[in-house]
Amino acid sequence: MSDDLSQVERRSAMRTTRKVGPYLWPDGRRDVKIRVSAALVMLVLSKIASVSTPFFYKAAVDRLAPDGEVDTAFLLIAGAGGLVVAYGMIRLLSVGFAQLRDAIFARVSQGALRALARETFSHIHALSLRYHITRKTGGLSRIIERGVKGVDFLLRFLLFSIGPLMLELLMIAVILFVVFDVWYLAVVTLTIGLYVVFTFRVTEWRVQIRKRMNDRDTDANQKAIDSLLNFETVKYFGAERREAERYDASMEGYETAAVQTSISLSLLNFGQSLIINGGLVAVMVMAALGVQAGTLTVGDFVMVNAYMIQITMPLNFLGTVYREIRQSLVDMGEMFDLLEQPAEVTDKPDAKALKVSGGHIRFDNVGFSYETERSILHNLTLDVPAGQTVAVVGPSGSGKSTIGRLLFRFYDVQHGALSIDGQDVRDVTQESLRHAIGVVPQDTVLFNDTIYYNIAYGRPEASRAEIIEAARAAQIHDFINALPDGYDTIVGERGLKLSGGEKQRVGIARTLLKNPPILLLDEATSALDTETERDIQASLKAMGKGRSVITIAHRLSTVVDADRIVVLENGEVVEEGTHDQLLASDGRYARMWHRQLNDEEDRVAVA
Repeated sequence: MSDDLSQVERRSAMRTTRKVGPYLWPDGRRDVKIRVSAALVMLVLSKIASVSTPFFYKAAVDRLAPDGEVDTAFLLIAGAGGLVVAYGMIRLLSVGFAQLRDAIFARVSQGALRALARETFSHIHALSLRYHITRKTGGLSRIIERGVKGVDFLLRFLLFSIGPLMLELLMIAVILFVVFDVWYLAVVTLTIGLYVVFTFRVTEWRVQIRKRMNDRDTDANQKAIDSLLNFETVKYFGAERREAERYDASMEGYETAAVQTSISLSLLNFGQSLIINGGLVAVMVMAALGVQAGTLTVGDFVMVNAYMIQITMPLNFLGTVYREIRQSLVDMGEMFDLLEQPAEVTDKPDAKALKVSGGHIRFDNVGFSYETERSILHNLTLDVPAGQTVAVVGPSGSGKSTIGRLLFRFYDVQHGALSIDGQDVRDVTQESLRHAIGVVPQDTVLFNDTIYYNIAYGRPEASRAEIIEAARAAQIHDFINALPDGYDTIVGERGLKLSGGEKQRVGIARTLLKNPPILLLDEATSALDTETERDIQASLKAMGKGRSVITIAHRLSTVVDADRIVVLENGEVVEEGTHDQLLASDGRYARMWHRQLNDEEDRVAVA
């Protein structure tokens, strides 16, 4: 089972690495390729300078103490000082080339991160409503955040830590073999081999712990966001302690995994130190014996020591880098899984823009279900002539809101057809379809920005005068002007700083500014009090003039002026006609009307 899992992880790592490649070497971007090539040249020059440094160190030591004593006069006269200066210059060049490499590559890495973040963000918006309903926003945000950070880490460390380390180790191995003998190479190779195997084995174990940490972190973050978004509900039910306990339960699992991570890190560090120091002692003993036998100089001893230190310093980070690369691959894998999630609704290759001549909407024998076990609409036929208002009423679960979702093509009809002015919505682009339809939903959700921004969202290129005119038409201009910051007032997250009626008016102004030929009113006043509803209803009625309007309503009093009323029950049309016709027929609509009328009279009597 574990072998199968590791093979899956390896395939996922290879896929992730392949997907990152095009961002580093993009087609048609000669400037990026030049930068990458220049950064690699700087990398090689930096490592050559780094590996050359111990040679100058050895030469300086041998010149300074040819007989084991430091001769100050010789240092000043015979040129050892030049070697010391050269040693310092080579070390400076090593650092300089490395920093130049980072500076050259910075634009490549940041450009890649920006492109990937934008692609992921755009893809999330392209996914279907079904996907977003089943996923949690907090989890999605963490997947994107960790994925982009993972790419950043991989770009910096895989290219400029692991690759350079391998190059440096290869150079040092060749020098030890040529300058000394094969036994030095054998000891160093054995030390590195044991170090790498031990580090990778322990790190693999630690990666599993890190995965558990991620899971608990994501779960805690989702609970926190969900709780904060429902802040008022938590307060209503006095559930602050309950929410804190839910959050703490997730953090408890995170704490356990974090403790295990700390303990395993201590084990990793001690084991690495044991292996490295064992190899260092062995090489130094061999070099000391060589000096004692006269086959090596003191400078050789110092050079061997310098090379061993040069090896151990980057190796000390190998465990951390490897773990982070593994974790980055896991995080990036989740993000690329998200990118590979197919969009349920897509434009056809030959899709054309919707051309609205009048706004005639027709549902022709439409069948639809969210899940195969439960059908929502059954052979629904609904006709909305151009410029008319058709109201859709019915009990909860009858399929009213589904009509709006199909109209916007959040889902595709599964049977029959939905057309606008004779054009099947599946044959036109989604952008042009949604551009032609305006909506005022039951709960207008606003961006955490200014009132001006939220109204302008309907048509961003609109002038300030047009935005103010839309606000006047929605009867909210005077209210906005009375605010201390006017149109620059921040509305808060989801518009919570405004009342329900104020939010609805901002939503109406936004839709008026968009000026669409087709309008969908999805229970636009059902959450409002009677007086506010009456005022907003007048605004909605004025907005619907000259447009094709579908009104989805729960309160029947809001649709009495509709050109036609359609009664849905269990996804089928059971009645249709004008308000007076339906009352005269004394059917389903009439019973609903009298029930609501009696309920309102009861409420007035109680008041």
